[in-house]
Amino acid sequence: MPGVLLGDVFPNFEAETTIGRIKFHNFLEDSWGILFSHPRDFTPVCTTELACAAGITDEFKKRGVKMIALSIDSVEDHTNWSKDVMAFNGETGTPLPFPIIADDKRLLSVQLGMLDPDEIDKDGMPLTARCVFVIGPDKKLKLSILYPATTGRNFDELLRVIDSLQLTAQKKVATPVNWKPGDKVMVIPSLSEAEATALFPNGVTCKELPSGKKYLRFTQP
Repeated sequence: MPGVLLGDVFPNFEAETTIGRIKFHNFLEDSWGILFSHPRDFTPVCTTELACAAGITDEFKKRGVKMIALSIDSVEDHTNWSKDVMAFNGETGTPLPFPIIADDKRLLSVQLGMLDPDEIDKDGMPLTARCVFVIGPDKKLKLSILYPATTGRNFDELLRVIDSLQLTAQKKVATPVNWKPGDKVMVIPSLSEAEATALFPNGVTCKELPSGKKYLRFTQP
């Protein structure tokens, strides 16, 4: 079955983009990466998404994340569409701050499992869904989210999950529901009490539960 699973090495594909031909792993270098796909150029929801992404590029840079988009049209279409995107942001004449992959033959969309069978173009071909892939510096897939073509993404949430992924890659913690940077995190169950005490000098608090089990352990990272 086409697609990439969590923990898989992300395919080192070659593709034409708005900055020329790339090999994906070379493009990423040693950075984190985010790849987000779009059903089609010159479409309303996609335009608002790209405009939002362009407007918060500095937030991704701050986190060491390289951005790249994908759509099923040509490089020429992408270049022209980018002008609309930046005009929507009130930045006419400013280039889009990240590249867009041209997947006009849908080869990558098939390889990465991104086609939405319920959304069909005028030629009867399926459009790409709104996929998000976050790739770590080890080139492995850390997160994937799949939205239908009719639902725009929440980029605040994408930044939040990247913050969680980067924190939990460095420390033996997990982030609870609705976690935001600065909130308390949870000590992973595999750590003993002694190990947790040694690892977290800010202290560990444990929530008393009817079961008597001490698994809800919180700390400040």
